[in-house]
Amino acid sequence: MEFFRWRPHPWHGLDIGHNPPSVVNVYLELTPFDSMKYEVDKITGYLRLDRPQMGSSLPPCSYGFIPRTYSGTRVANLGRCSAVGDQDPLDVFLISEPPITRAEILVSARILGGVRTIDEGKVDDKLIGVLENDPVWDRAVEFSDLPEGMIARIRHYLATYKLAPSPGLSPVSVEESYGRDQARQVVEAGIADYIEHYSLPSSSADSLE
Repeated sequence: MEFFRWRPHPWHGLDIGHNPPSVVNVYLELTPFDSMKYEVDKITGYLRLDRPQMGSSLPPCSYGFIPRTYSGTRVANLGRCSAVGDQDPLDVFLISEPPITRAEILVSARILGGVRTIDEGKVDDKLIGVLENDPVWDRAVEFSDLPEGMIARIRHYLATYKLAPSPGLSPVSVEESYGRDQARQVVEAGIADYIEHYSLPSSSADSLE
C-alpha cells in the first residue's frame, strides 16, 4: 500500500475525494463544542488559532474545507453578487448524527446544498453536506431532506459569528441558499479554479502530490 512518508498539507496534499462533486473529502477545522476559531495555516498546514469567537454563538455542526479547491473567478461567477472569490478552499458545514468532537480529521461528505455569503466584498460559499454512511443521514440525497431548522441555524451563525459583543454591523452578508445541483457546480468550479491558480511547472507541481 502506498503511503505519505511525510505529513501532507491538508489543502494541497490531501485528495479531493473518491467521487467529486457528489462525495468529497472534508478536512475538519472546527467542532460545535469550541468557542475558538481555528484555521489551517496556509504555509505549514498546521491548525492555527485564528481568534476567539467574537460572540457567544458556536458552530451548529462540524466545519472544514475541501482539499484542492479554490474560491476564484469561476466560483464567484456562479452568483449574482460579486466577481471576486475569497481565495480560500471551499468551506463545508458537515452534518452528522453522532457529534464529532475533534478537529484535524478527514471525513467523507455527501454535498447536498449550500449558502452563499459575501464577506468584506468577496464570495465565500458555505457548502452543506452530510457524513457519508451516517446511520441517520444516509438517506439524505437532496437539500430538501435537511431540516429547515438546521439550515436556519447555519444561516443565523453565518450572520452573527463575526459580530463583536458591542453594537455594530457584521462584515458578512448572508445571501441565497441553494440545493444539490448548484452545490455540485460550486465544487466543480472550485476544482477548476484550483487547477488554474496552482498551475505550476512539473517540478513544482510534484510537491502538491
